[in-house]
Amino acid sequence: MERIPLLIVYTGNGKGKTTAALGVIFRALGHEGVCAVIQFIKPATLETGEKKTAKRLGVLWENYGEGFLWKEKESEPSRKACRKGWQRAQELIQSQQYDLIVLDEFTYPLEHGFVTMSEVVEFFSNYKKGERPPHVIITGRNAPQELQDIADMVHELVEIKHPWHLAKVRAQPMVEY
Repeated sequence: MERIPLLIVYTGNGKGKTTAALGVIFRALGHEGVCAVIQFIKPATLETGEKKTAKRLGVLWENYGEGFLWKEKESEPSRKACRKGWQRAQELIQSQQYDLIVLDEFTYPLEHGFVTMSEVVEFFSNYKKGERPPHVIITGRNAPQELQDIADMVHELVEIKHPWHLAKVRAQPMVEY
C-alpha cells in the first residue's frame, strides 16, 4: 500500500487532543514506526504519564516551553523556547528518520505570534515534496483557519461536560496527565 503522508490537526476546547495524537503514536509503534513528540509550552521538567511511557517505548520526546506564561513581560522566555522547538520540529520532519511526528500544543505558539502562520504554511505546503516525509499531527486549542486549510484532516474536540466545571475536581494522574 502506498504511504501518503498526512498533516492532521486535533483542536477544540474539549479534552483529548494530545490523547488522540498519542493514540496514533501507539498505533504507529504497533507497525514498527519511528515516532517523535515535540511538546510546546510545557516545560521539560513536567513528567506526565504519557511522556514516561512514550520514552520507554522509544519515542523521542522533547519539550520546548516555559509553561503557560502569557503576560507580556514574561513572554520572551516562552517565545524563545517555542522558536527553538519549531526549528527542531522542522529538522526532525526533514530528517527522513521518522514515520510520525506530533507537534503537541503547537497552536499556542501560533496564536501568540511566537511562530508566524506564514512560515508554518510555507513549510507544510512544501514538506511533502521531500524524499520520505512523516505524518505530522498538530494539537492545541484555537487552530488558525490557515492551518486547518492546509491540513489533510482536522478534528475538533468539543467539551460537553467536565468534572472541573461541575464539581471543581482537580486534574488527576492517569486521567489528565
